Amino acid sequence: MSVRVAVVGLGWAGRELWLPRLREHADFEVVAAVDACAASREAFAPANGTAVHASVDALRAREVDLAVVAVPNHLHAEVAGALLAGGIPVFLEKPVCLTSDEVGMLAAAERSGGMLLAGSAARFRGDVGTLARIVPDLGDVRHVDLAWVRSRGVPQAAWFTQRDKAGGGVLFDLGWHLLDTLAFLLRPSRFTQVTGVTSDDFVNAGAWSAAWRKEDLSAGTGDTADVEDTARGFLVRDDGVSVSLRASWASHLAKDVTLIRVEGSAGVAELRCTFGFSPNRQPAPVLTLTSEGATTEVPLPVEPIGVEYDRQLDGLAVRLADPGNRGVAVAEARPIVRLIENFYASARNPRPEPAYQ
Repeated sequence: MSVRVAVVGLGWAGRELWLPRLREHADFEVVAAVDACAASREAFAPANGTAVHASVDALRAREVDLAVVAVPNHLHAEVAGALLAGGIPVFLEKPVCLTSDEVGMLAAAERSGGMLLAGSAARFRGDVGTLARIVPDLGDVRHVDLAWVRSRGVPQAAWFTQRDKAGGGVLFDLGWHLLDTLAFLLRPSRFTQVTGVTSDDFVNAGAWSAAWRKEDLSAGTGDTADVEDTARGFLVRDDGVSVSLRASWASHLAKDVTLIRVEGSAGVAELRCTFGFSPNRQPAPVLTLTSEGATTEVPLPVEPIGVEYDRQLDGLAVRLADPGNRGVAVAEARPIVRLIENFYASARNPRPEPAYQ
């Protein structure tokens, strides 16, 4: 029997990522859509023949088995919390929420209602999966480099670049993917030291926008962006592993590149690829393994762009049916949210006086 799904949010992610995939997948039946914007509802309903509502209040647990939530960041906790409290399970892609208080709110809503499942695309990529399989061969992991740097890729939708709606800038957007990938590659761990800096050299210059995304700009405010387009940090985990982190919506590079480099006592593995949908990408993912001066290339599967989103749906019905997944999304989100809070706190703090003149 198909899982009856409501798609909540008809912006880019709802329209382009989830609706087509859900409709084509044998495990799911799209029975409803929700969007607060009347224009979005009017544009959606005639072409899709699916019930569309202005609020999640119209959804009922007896009619919907799962809500796929694709709303702006600042609405994640509010919308998901309301659905969970009403007994409707929720699938929510990153960022799960924006603050530690919101983590607590979602945890409480899940305890008394529906199950929360978190989306995480990167760990479903074939190249990331191959990297995960060779990490044990690296010995004791000492350091990890994480970077996702776009050439030009500042989101055009106004809410992405307003702190009160997005929670932050590129650190919440691309950085969450990198941090979740780290937790997938290594066992989750607490960060004991977090130092970060941010910059905004590109975010208010239109020439650096992500023209490849068909954003809905109707809600634009014309306000100046007040979030970072680049975040650089150095982190230390309680197991002694150090992490260098960089996330950038724009840069002076020619191509968008994602880099994951894991250094261990027995070798170094480096994956160079491009996460996401940008057409300005690396020609193909490359994974190398270096040990004692010798570097070999590790074979990787050839995959279409975006297959990681299909794979999330392949296992979603099984995850939904397993009560053991209750509480997992909250447990995984909590350390990432806390790290981001500490990162921004570090970036805001005045710099100390130099020790030497």
